[in-house]
Amino acid sequence: MSFIVVKNLNKTFKVLQRDSGLMNAFKSLFKRKYKEIKAVDNISFNINKGEIVAYIGPNGAGKSTTIKMLTGILKPDSGTILVDKLNPFNDRVKYVKNIGVVFGQKSQLWWDIPVEDSFLLLKDIYKLDDKEYEKTKEELVELLNLKDFLKTPVRQLSLGQRMRCEIAASLLHNPKILFLDEPTIGLDAISKVAVRKFIKEINKKKKVTIILTSHDMSDIEALTNRIIVIGHGKILYDGSLNGIKKKFNKEKKLEIIYKKLDSIPKIKDVEVMHKEKNKVLLNVNMESNSISDVIREYSKVCEIADVNILENSIDDIIVKLYKEYNL
Repeated sequence: MSFIVVKNLNKTFKVLQRDSGLMNAFKSLFKRKYKEIKAVDNISFNINKGEIVAYIGPNGAGKSTTIKMLTGILKPDSGTILVDKLNPFNDRVKYVKNIGVVFGQKSQLWWDIPVEDSFLLLKDIYKLDDKEYEKTKEELVELLNLKDFLKTPVRQLSLGQRMRCEIAASLLHNPKILFLDEPTIGLDAISKVAVRKFIKEINKKKKVTIILTSHDMSDIEALTNRIIVIGHGKILYDGSLNGIKKKFNKEKKLEIIYKKLDSIPKIKDVEVMHKEKNKVLLNVNMESNSISDVIREYSKVCEIADVNILENSIDDIIVKLYKEYNL
């Protein structure tokens, strides 16, 4: 049986509707209109133990609602969730001991006290044994390089330092599953690399199952090959990153650098995007052309000095997916 099993999950919210204006505001005090929003619409997926999965979608797609149900904050209207055979909502007290949560824009550390004091408070909350706590803390301090600012109040830390401390705090009780919501938001390149390296290391070393939600596609490329895409409350795609690249990466950009060009050859489904004195940028439809065929046609009319094949970024591919589903 899979470590996380989500089956036919549904969640609907009632949202108050009111026209603008003082009179309409007064009327709404006595007669209220509501609109039902289907935040999560009959979704199902399984996640294996030790797997890293990216759960992505545009704002309002249903990501946060799903994560809140997976963490036991919200109760589903219908459907089932089992995480390590526990129901997140009904078995909440027992369940929360097995999960860690990191929100990029929310802190679980106390703002005005040193980081180490926040760790000690979490130790008491989770009722951790002294030896177990010290061993885990030392390991996390070393892996995340926290030693130099453990005694520094949280408000005096840089964003990168605080995020590393947040991740450490979420792992002090050795959870089996870690929810990461925008873990690298606002971080510089060096801090992002450090956080990603640690996430991969803790996953490999302790087999922590990780669910990642992020709008930073470089996070997803660096950490996982499986993505689940949600939109309008429905699962739109569940598969490998390579699979989605193949599905939505049907075009490539080809830059041809030449010494002299007599004329631009007309090739079906090849668009000239930009032309300069000694180079041309082409958009090539890979379903009806091959790169070698395009180069062969250009070699007939010019002396080619160099060629560059430019892959579409994962951001471009995800945008294409969103457009296909009108998200």
